[in-house]
Amino acid sequence: MKRTELKINTKTKKYSVIVGSNILKNFNKICSKKKIIFEKSLIIIDKNVPNLLKKKLINNLKSKKKILYIFNANEKNKNFKSIRTIHQILFKNKFNREDCIISFGGGITGDVAGFASSTFKRGLKFINIPTTLLAQVDSSIGGKTGINNEYGKNQIGSFYQPDLVISDTDLLCSLPYREIICGYAEILKSSLIYNKKSFEYLDKNLKSILNLKSSIIQKAIINSCNLKKKIIIKDEKEENLRKVLNLGHTFAHAYEATLGYSKKLNHGEAVILGIKNAIRYSMQIKLLSKKNYTLINNHLYKIKMKHKFNQIFNVQDLNKILKFMKLDKKNRSDKVNLILIKNFGQIETNYQTNCNNIKKFLYEEFN
Repeated sequence: MKRTELKINTKTKKYSVIVGSNILKNFNKICSKKKIIFEKSLIIIDKNVPNLLKKKLINNLKSKKKILYIFNANEKNKNFKSIRTIHQILFKNKFNREDCIISFGGGITGDVAGFASSTFKRGLKFINIPTTLLAQVDSSIGGKTGINNEYGKNQIGSFYQPDLVISDTDLLCSLPYREIICGYAEILKSSLIYNKKSFEYLDKNLKSILNLKSSIIQKAIINSCNLKKKIIIKDEKEENLRKVLNLGHTFAHAYEATLGYSKKLNHGEAVILGIKNAIRYSMQIKLLSKKNYTLINNHLYKIKMKHKFNQIFNVQDLNKILKFMKLDKKNRSDKVNLILIKNFGQIETNYQTNCNNIKKFLYEEFN
């Protein structure tokens, strides 16, 4: 497939998301064409990115002054200390608002780099080059930036749209299978939000997608990005419609926080568990038909997760999970706001329930 350009026009910024194979080599041409000009650049590079890919970016980036910051990207380092370090680098090197931060890594790197960009002198240029499947289909688009604290995931942050997103699918080749699964969780979520045809495409091509077959994976990425584009154009700051993108995430974020963001469960795995919970809860309260529940659940069964829910958590963890669910940003009262599913393409964004119901529901996972 040729490279694809998605143009995103929000109330605060217009920018492009460019998806394709071997497009990083055209980085300078793309910036020039988009009139994104800067003299200084701070490249925040995910420590997990292989050295060969790091060199590929550095060699293709022409900037009068290039400063590298290797970021140890994990949920525990997604904090104010990391933001302070980045700001210090920017101040010491006399960056101004016409200069640029470039994120080169996964979603955590993009979240931290984006938040640092939005808060330094109230905003400087920001280019996101996601290197993981999860970041390419989800976090690199839409302008959500943020860090964690003791109260939960992404509790502090901003909406700050990038100036450009470059998703080079060749960068995915170094990913381990577990990271591919992590990204696939968001691709699946997008299909459930979009329509049944999109889900059936995934069900038919699951093996090819997980094996990163070029044309198939590129189409899956573009489909997910197109859905997110349509949503954020209508609802940039998650006031209403954008909440559909949180399908399964109320559960997922609580699971990650309960484990202290350990390597035992990554974000995508948590989202898969969250989607499993969301569809079962939807079926139990008769929002989702048993037929569609079975279709989705059978697809989830084909995704080989390292551990099941009851191998990761025990009954004693339930109160902690509920504590983090009560702190979720979508809540507007004492009740927990769940994002559930009625049908393919039909999402319930405002289902209110109490903690006792959720505790009883999760308890069934251990039986």
